[in-house]
Formats: sequence, C-alpha cells, structure tokens
Amino acid sequence: MNLRHLKYFVATAETGQVSRAANALSISQSSVTSAIKELEQTLDTELFQRTSHGMELTETGREFLASCKDILEKVDKATKLSRRPSELTGTLSLAATYTVMGYFLPYHLDQLAQLHPGLDITLHELNRESIEEGLLSNRFDMAVLLTSNLSNPHLETETLMRSPRRLWVPSGHRFARNGKATFKEIAQEDYIMLTVDEAAHTTMRYWSKTNYTPRTKLRTSSVEAVRSMVANGRGVTILSDMVLRPWSLEGKRLETAATDVSLPSMDVGLAWDRAAEFSPAMSVLRDYFHQAYVTPQVGPQHR
Repeated sequence: MNLRHLKYFVATAETGQVSRAANALSISQSSVTSAIKELEQTLDTELFQRTSHGMELTETGREFLASCKDILEKVDKATKLSRRPSELTGTLSLAATYTVMGYFLPYHLDQLAQLHPGLDITLHELNRESIEEGLLSNRFDMAVLLTSNLSNPHLETETLMRSPRRLWVPSGHRFARNGKATFKEIAQEDYIMLTVDEAAHTTMRYWSKTNYTPRTKLRTSSVEAVRSMVANGRGVTILSDMVLRPWSLEGKRLETAATDVSLPSMDVGLAWDRAAEFSPAMSVLRDYFHQAYVTPQVGPQHR
C-alpha cells in the first residue's frame, strides 16, 4: 500500500466513477482500476460495489475513506513543513470569473499563501467583459478565467486545464444506463440552462450545430440549483466536469452520459495584457500554475 493507492481511491470515492477519477488525476482509467484492485487485495476486502451507475462505497470503504483523508492530510502537512517559504514580497491584483472563483481558485490560493506568504493577492470577481476591460486599463495584473470564452487580440492567454462537458442526468436515468444519448433524445427532455459565465451562450452554440433545440424549463445562474433540479429528476443539462459533484444539496445522486455530438471543453487559464511587463509577482503566479499542471495534484479543484 502506498500514497498513490490512497490518492486514487479517494478520487474514485469522491467522484463515483473511475473515468472521472482518471480525468481528475490526469492518468489512464486502467491505472486507477489497477490501483484499487491492488488496494482491495492488500486489505483483503471490497471497498466498492461495482454497479451500472458507477462505484459505490461499501461500509468498509466508507470507513477506509475517512482514514485515507486523514493520512493524506497529515502527509500534506508534513510535506509543507519541508518547504521553505519564498522571501518574495509584493502585491498582485487578480481577477476571476464566478465559476473559476468557486470551483478552481480556492485550493491554489491556499497553496500560494503557504509558498509565498509575502505575496498579497487582491481578488476581484467579475464577468469576462469587465475583466478584459480591467486588464487593458491596468486595474488588474492578471486574471484566471475561462480562456475558451476569450478572443480579445490585445490579451495574452495560457490554458491550464481543459474540462470536458457531459450530459448530467438523475441517478438511474435511461441515458445513464445506456451510457450515451443523442441530441434528438435530449431535446425531448426538460432542460435546465445554466447562465453564469456565458454558459447559456456556449450551450446554444453547440446546440445550433444540431437540428434540435433544448426544451428549457429553467434558466438560472446557480450551479447548485442546476445540480438539485437534475438530481431531483426535473430535467437534464450539459455542463463541465469541473463543476460536477455527484450529490445534490439534498443528498440525491446524479450521473453523467456521453452525447452523440462532440462537445467543446471548458478551458481554464491565465490572461494578461499583451503589452504588460511581467512583475516578480506575476512571474511567481504564472510559474506556480505551470508547476501545478506539470504534475497535477489531488485538490478540491479536481473533485
């Protein structure tokens, strides 16, 4: 048993599927499957029940999950003790969109605070248009946002991660059982439309490439409202894995399925004024994210 086994187990337990765990860890599904099998052989017990809906923890698996989290947390703390914080001091004005602020940045901000305690990052949550204007007027040094929505020629961008989009359905739905759905079939279901961060615009862009339109039952800027509506069987939606959580606030499960039309990924990355000179603080932020995505870590942004 080693830390790799534990990390793969936790990722699978929290995402509910080997495929989603593999995507979060940026490794192959076979690597996750093999690690879990080795772990179960070492412990001489089943940690998961394999079902058509994914991987369900057994009672032993639930107890083991709590121990794994405790172990990984202690290892993380011990690792941080060996890191010497940088002596960099400075300020950085950083803008981010709603989705990035809620589902991507918190883990990285915590890491940056521990690695560079002298770096003072001022955060601004705004929509894309306001962030673009702020970067070009020097109100913000850099931004972390959905680079897949950017096309301003005066901005430089670097994509850090690409989060695939999938169809979200309530647990046990026929699309989940089949593992795939056509847009013709999806168009016959009530559709829950997310509007925040230009999600509705992106949705209609790929729907327009089909001969169908979504039967929109609700338009909302709340990801949690979408999650609950889908889990409660009130409709389906298509969203990225980055905002996917397998349980609603009410404790109901949702699942995913593939579609017959290739969907664009939701890309997250950095942006800055093409004409700007990099300050030491900007370089530190950029270098941190380069390092973070050379060897991806298991953190909240991957769950």
